[in-house]
Amino acid sequence: MNAIPPRAPRDGRPSERRPWVVGVSGASGTPYAASVIRALLRAGEAVDLVVSRAARLTLLDETGGPFRDAHWREDLRRWLARGADGDPEAFAAELKAYEGADGSFGGGPGDGGGVRYWPAGDLAAGPSSGSYPAKGMLIVPASTACVAGVALGLSKDLLQRTASVTLKERRPLVVVVRETPLGGPVLRQLVALDEAGAVVLPASPAFYSGAVTAQQLVDFVAGRALDAAGVPHELYRRWTGTLGGGTDVST
Repeated sequence: MNAIPPRAPRDGRPSERRPWVVGVSGASGTPYAASVIRALLRAGEAVDLVVSRAARLTLLDETGGPFRDAHWREDLRRWLARGADGDPEAFAAELKAYEGADGSFGGGPGDGGGVRYWPAGDLAAGPSSGSYPAKGMLIVPASTACVAGVALGLSKDLLQRTASVTLKERRPLVVVVRETPLGGPVLRQLVALDEAGAVVLPASPAFYSGAVTAQQLVDFVAGRALDAAGVPHELYRRWTGTLGGGTDVST
């Protein structure tokens, strides 16, 4: 088990850490996952992170950087600092709030914050059990292979096993599927996930919020995923019922 420890409670008493599990599969769309993780940390939520083997290749391709078990703190910081528009330090200043005294990427502000990383091959990890106190899970992005594995209950790695546990424990599961077009088998598997209680959320950005950058489009999808999980955020401008609101620069 690898962990960035949360800060101690103010009253000195131990408190139960209840994280959101973020699973990252091999589909294109790693900026969506980065936006979700940053927003969870901003909200003072604890995060348990699972990155599949295929996702490591996608991260290398989309960000130019690796994601390694032995160096996950520095690799995660580099990933989260990068904006969807390509600026490698777009969020670097914000992330300093999560650095430890030695400069390493550390726990987040607030009681119970921080990130814990579990290797995808560790099927004995905490999130693999229903007794592990997680709030729920977001799979972002979700590949079609991941969708199939979860829908069929294969549990071939920790990501799929955690998703199965989340469903059986009746906790929130948000599946941000990133694929187009969608064939019949995948559509049937997505229906099966919906019937099992998951929220199927295609990575489909909207334009009514006035997005003009790639990061704003990414943040819209990440924000909708967090909406489905019930986590507050300020990632995008919400619809107010006024036409043209997205182009009003005064609001």
